Amino acid sequence: MTPELMKKDLCRLRTITTFVVLEKDVSTWKETISLAGKFCSKLSGKFQEQGYEVQSVRMVTNPFGEYLDTSTVAGARSGLDTLTHLLNGPDMPDLRIRFAIGEAKTREEILLLPSLIKDYGDLCNACVNVGFDEYGIPDNTLVTSAAKAVREISRITDQGEGNFNFTVNFNCDPYIPYFPAGYHGNTRGNCFVIGLETPDLLVKTLELLPGRQDHNDNFKAAYEGLAAALQYHVDDVVSIVDAFGRDDGFEFVGIDSSAAPSKGCSSMVRVYELLGVEYFGAAGTVEASALLTKIFKSVSGVPLVGFSGLMLAVTEDHGLAKGTKKAQFDIRSLLIYSAVCGIGLDTVPIPGSTPIKKIAALMRDTGIMAHRLDKPLTVRLFPVPGLNPGDITAFESDDLCNCAVLAVP
Repeated sequence: MTPELMKKDLCRLRTITTFVVLEKDVSTWKETISLAGKFCSKLSGKFQEQGYEVQSVRMVTNPFGEYLDTSTVAGARSGLDTLTHLLNGPDMPDLRIRFAIGEAKTREEILLLPSLIKDYGDLCNACVNVGFDEYGIPDNTLVTSAAKAVREISRITDQGEGNFNFTVNFNCDPYIPYFPAGYHGNTRGNCFVIGLETPDLLVKTLELLPGRQDHNDNFKAAYEGLAAALQYHVDDVVSIVDAFGRDDGFEFVGIDSSAAPSKGCSSMVRVYELLGVEYFGAAGTVEASALLTKIFKSVSGVPLVGFSGLMLAVTEDHGLAKGTKKAQFDIRSLLIYSAVCGIGLDTVPIPGSTPIKKIAALMRDTGIMAHRLDKPLTVRLFPVPGLNPGDITAFESDDLCNCAVLAVP
């Protein structure tokens, strides 16, 4: 491993995500939240001492219907008011805190989410896990309810940005560290997962590799170089976790090896270009996507959880956002790439007038792929009020890049 690739600023920790269980008894919440906050403070401090940047800490609960009063919106708001107070308490880390209230399990719970997300935003991330019938068809009751929620969130939040906090999961296991897909399976007690941000590492590794004339030789060298660089940093992260003395009862579940791009790092589009693809969406994109997925799956010596694959988050990656403005790919393309990558349709802006029926159909298409290919896929759509295909968004969130709205065929 060359010294340049050992630099810790090439591999950030996007998140230390804890998973906790809340009970109906509100008086027990303070101890649970405080314990998670102290744990995150200590562990993030250890990583920072070793030169790794920790961007956020996150907490995920069991399904919110198990501890919130979901009989009315007011009852659920009361519980979230309590949680907001606790999350702003003195025991919390001096880092960005994001909170997920777990999964919605019923139609009624899904329909509560637009109002709650509007009022609590980053402290009210949520998902719904959609199952399949005996014919492999997604549960359309849940899908249609989720599509209605997506449309309502787009209507009642600025520029529809509230959909950043809601996703539909297909074939997703628990303990995903990234939001809003993460949920607690409730088969473990308190536990935690590390999520990485590695596009800078991928780009630097490929830039240092000597070019080869033969395509297969190039891909082989890229695989070996990228896998070795990623493994080096994963091993380092795991060694810090292992050396972290703790008696707090938080079990280490594993690492999500996904690249997890953001506005503040290299674009995954640059990775494709360095692999010889003219632009993301051009011929060769599927092949490069498959190679990258294989690299993320190659990590050894630690349990891989979550997606541990290629993330293509359209509005969180400035290169992908730029590609929408040049019409270099569309929703059909993203679905095709989902066959060999890791996340599905993530943060995809669509026309605000898209009918609920079309949103639901797009969700079911993604679900079918997840079921048939036995892989985790999600759908996080952003219907943008007043915009049509090709129009440019005007998002104000620091997390989101502005891009062209994609048509829903």
